[in-house]
Amino acid sequence: MKQIWIVLGLLLLVIPLFQFERVEAYGWGYKKNSSEQIPDVGKYEKIISEHFAFYADKQTQKDVYLTFDNGYEAGYTEMILNVLQQEKVPATFFLTGHYIEEEPALVKRMVKDGHIIGNHSYHHPDFTTMSKTEIKQELKLVEDAVAKITEQTEMKYVRPPRGTFNEQTLQWTNELGYISVFWSLAFKDWETNEQKGWQYAYNQITNQIHPGAIILLHTVSEDNAEALEKVIQQLKQDGYTFKSLDDLLWKELIDQDILF
Repeated sequence: MKQIWIVLGLLLLVIPLFQFERVEAYGWGYKKNSSEQIPDVGKYEKIISEHFAFYADKQTQKDVYLTFDNGYEAGYTEMILNVLQQEKVPATFFLTGHYIEEEPALVKRMVKDGHIIGNHSYHHPDFTTMSKTEIKQELKLVEDAVAKITEQTEMKYVRPPRGTFNEQTLQWTNELGYISVFWSLAFKDWETNEQKGWQYAYNQITNQIHPGAIILLHTVSEDNAEALEKVIQQLKQDGYTFKSLDDLLWKELIDQDILF
């Protein structure tokens, strides 16, 4: 009996040596404004800049970037793709595994139309609760699923599920070959039973717009689908140009003199 207590005592001394302090988790957010300025992201600015992640194009041109998150299909993505095709506007679609499995025809069309497929993880977990190996597996499942049905064989952009991140997850995704993409313009558009009409979506976007905006929209929103054509045409009229995330990446590589 005495020996058991000695062993337990030794374990209590040793276990703390193998415990690692959990890195604080953050939920992406920013201070909205309607002054056509890049919103204030507070302490996240330093974290983003240290890990080559994007939330906006900080150069002065009136370039904007459309991105969509697709977790499941609600019947509006085809309409959105039709508008993008009509207006000749590029976009990035961040897809989950569920979406790829359920909507292969739409995924194929995204690539065929010249859009970028971004990685939104396979199961939409919280990266900050996972190991690097687990995150790698989540990303690779999406890569393989998209490569199996489209001509896009590699990925370089990831949107952290739920917008949850920390310094460690940004570092790991960098090491796995990814650039994390957040956003500087968004609103609550994903509640399918709380849609408020196309004018609401139109106002939310045009009131928050600013040069360099990375716009996050969800394709499950009927409001977004019905407002998109009007939004694009209005922003074009206001002097904005819709660019691809690849354009932003190129500008950043030149700006930071890290071309190779």
